[in-house]
Amino acid sequence: SRTDFLLKSEQIVIETKMTRKSLRQKKVADELISDIKRYREHPDCHCLVCMVYDPDGYCDNPSGIETDLREDLPQLKVRVIVCPKGT
Repeated sequence: SRTDFLLKSEQIVIETKMTRKSLRQKKVADELISDIKRYREHPDCHCLVCMVYDPDGYCDNPSGIETDLREDLPQLKVRVIVCPKGT
């Protein structure tokens, strides 16, 4: 897999996803969990921002993904942002 955006001097990675019929909430969450595990080992990532673009409302509970995948560990902070919320 590849990194979408790396701000090396800030040690921030931005991961992007866009929902669609074949990539609904559960699959997006599974992919993000996998991404988070990978970035825990990345030497240039201390903050991971996951942007999920959901224009057609395939995420049934966007706030749930944001809350469930949030991490505040010393080695990695994770934030998930789903937008727009609802259609």
